Amino acid sequence: MDQQAREQLIRAVAAAIFDHADELTALDQAIGNGDHGLNLKRGFEAVVSDLPNLAAKPWPDLLKAVGMAMVMKVGGASGPLFGTFFLEFGKAITVEPDRAALVAAFAKAVEGVKARGRSEAGQKTLLDVLIPVQAVLADDGPAAAIKAEAIAAADKTIPLKAIRGRASFLGERSIGHMDPGARSSSLIIVTVVDALKNQGLVQ
Repeated sequence: MDQQAREQLIRAVAAAIFDHADELTALDQAIGNGDHGLNLKRGFEAVVSDLPNLAAKPWPDLLKAVGMAMVMKVGGASGPLFGTFFLEFGKAITVEPDRAALVAAFAKAVEGVKARGRSEAGQKTLLDVLIPVQAVLADDGPAAAIKAEAIAAADKTIPLKAIRGRASFLGERSIGHMDPGARSSSLIIVTVVDALKNQGLVQ
């Protein structure tokens, strides 16, 4: 993937967050602080403001720079969690990754989020999307399966009771609402898959 393709990919992800910021905020108003959409938008605005400089970097440096932007600009719990994901992904990825390298780096990033949030699957967090998607990736699933899993996994957080994060304070009242971090993670994954398909890089 050349610099132009990397820039297009980043812009596509940022646009997805911008377009769904109000939806993410509404989800967070139901069970959190109500600022998830605004905070993520702020983070990706910082990323976009540094394009194409960021896109000129190799993948490890690019992803670590995105992670730092998330940590510095995104408030609440989302900043450290999303920041950790991108930072750990950047530390683990190779300069010219193949499928195996992507799978391994994604797994390292997920482990970083688990450790940072002291969380596991089933606790109504972004991990309820990241972990199932990781499994599909590791099983050599096609692009369509990755997208379908990301979407379905976010939906599956609706009946869960929150165990971690601010939503956990609501107890049973958190049931019946989609986790905003799961939804934003799903959006990012679906957008990345679509962008890679459009560039002819995945099937």
